[in-house]
Amino acid sequence: MRPPKPAAPPDDAAAFREAVKDVRPLASPPAASSTRRPPAARARFRRLDERAVLAESLAPAAEELAIGSGDELVFRRAHLPARLTERLRRGEFAIGDEIDLHGLSAVAARAALREFLAAAVRRRLGCVRVVHGKGLRSGPAGPVLKHAVNHWLRRVDAVLAFVSAPRRDGGTGAVYVLLAR
Repeated sequence: MRPPKPAAPPDDAAAFREAVKDVRPLASPPAASSTRRPPAARARFRRLDERAVLAESLAPAAEELAIGSGDELVFRRAHLPARLTERLRRGEFAIGDEIDLHGLSAVAARAALREFLAAAVRRRLGCVRVVHGKGLRSGPAGPVLKHAVNHWLRRVDAVLAFVSAPRRDGGTGAVYVLLAR
C-alpha cells in the first residue's frame, strides 16, 4: 500500500486575496502639489558649534592664565625624556634662527610666528629662539605675547619642546624652541 499524497501547498497569492477581499482603502487627502519645493536644509547650530569649538581651542588653558612676566615657560611632548628640557635650558642646542615679536599685535605676532616656524622646519633647523618680551608695559592684563606664544607653541606639531632662555639670551622674555626635523 502506498502512502497518501501530501496535500498541495496553498496558493499564497490566492490566500492573501481571500484574506483582504473585504478591505476598503481609507479616504486620504488629495496629494500635495509637486510644483512647490521643500525649503533648503539649514544647519542652524552647526556654525555656533564650530565657533564654540574654535574659541575653546584658542583659549588658554587654566594653568597658562597665571603666567607672570618673570615666570619661566617650560614645555615638552610627553614621549620625550625630561632631561631634554634641561639640555635645552642649558643651551646645548645651536640656535639656527631668531624672531623678535616685540611691538607686534597678537594677530600680527601669530602670523609672523607661524611663518617663521614653517620656514625653520623647511630649513630643517633644530632649535630657534622666539623673543616675546616680558610684558612689563602690558598693564594689569599681564604679558600678552608671552601668554600667546606659550599657547601657540604647544599647538604646533613640529614643536617638540620649549623653555625660557637663559638671562644672556632674553631670560623669561624669550624661549628656546626645539623643532622636529
